This record gives sequence, structure tokens and C-alpha cells, in this order.
Amino acid sequence: MQDPLITLLLAHQPSDATEAAHVANALNFVRTTASCGSRATLTGHVTASAWILSPDGKSALLTHHKKLNRWLQLGGHTEDDDDSIQAAAAREAREESGMTDLQLVSTALFDVDVHPIPARGSEPAHYHYDLRFLFQAQHVDFNVSEESHDLAWVALATLAAEDGNVSVARMARKSLGASGFADVVAVK
Repeated sequence: MQDPLITLLLAHQPSDATEAAHVANALNFVRTTASCGSRATLTGHVTASAWILSPDGKSALLTHHKKLNRWLQLGGHTEDDDDSIQAAAAREAREESGMTDLQLVSTALFDVDVHPIPARGSEPAHYHYDLRFLFQAQHVDFNVSEESHDLAWVALATLAAEDGNVSVARMARKSLGASGFADVVAVK
């Protein structure tokens, strides 16, 4: 898993100094941690997220995450049978939204964020080295999974102005500046 992640991280162009620090931190972690994607790595692990845009590209789908009690992009942990980090992001998006026809806009990273996860039960506090990919929905219908309190389409302009979640606002600003989806690729 390390080599493809290193390649993705080295190719990614951060949008600001904060994201550049996240990329450097994630790159260091991946290079020095053989089991970087395993939940058994208690200091932290690589996670995969899907930033899902509506069919018209004007809104993003967010989940009100049960464990963290916050509105976030869809995503989660990688699994051993994931073919790639992009496939992990697609699987998480399908599981959390019920949407089976999401289109991956690009296999390149869309965003990188490193953030602390608080201790919960027997799981100690740790970091998520979150690698995020841009998807586009083919319709707006979704199903709320047991991992979420709710899902909602939120206007990108609203998210871009949000002060409470810097990484979501950063992805919304990137989306507002994106030019079309010519490179949409299918992901299983």
C-alpha cells in the first residue's frame, strides 16, 4: 500500500499552506509506517474519503457522523480487500449513502487532511491521515446508513464560507474553482 500512496501524495498540489503541512505530515507517516492503512496501527492510519458533488456541481453531500457528531464528507477506514485507496473511498461512499453509481472524477488526490480522532472505548486517541477523492453523483437520492445521524446536500457557497470546519470549507472552495468533470472515471 505504501508505494501507490507515496506516488499520490508526491503528485498532489496543495491549495494552501495548511494543506501543504497535511501532505508533508501524511507523506512522512506513509513512508515510515509499513502498516499505514491498518486500524491496528494505534498512533494513526490512512483513511479514504469521498467528496461528492451533486449532479449540477453546486452542492456537496455531507454526513452527520454519529461517532464524531459533526457534519463531514463521507469516508472511513481502508480494508484489506480494497483494490486501491480510490476503491476504498468509493466503497465508503456507497456504504454510507446507498448511492451505487457515483463517478470518480479523477484518480488523483483532491484533498489531504490530517486530524486527531478522540479516544473512544478501548480505542486510544489517534490520527487519521485522510486522503480525499472527488466524486460526482448521478442523482440526489441517498439512504442514511447506521453510521450517520443524517445526510444532506449543502450548497458549496455555504460550505466555502463555513468557519467551523476548515477542511470542508477548503474542499468547497476547491470545488467552486474546479472546471468541469472531463476526466470522470469508473470505479468499482
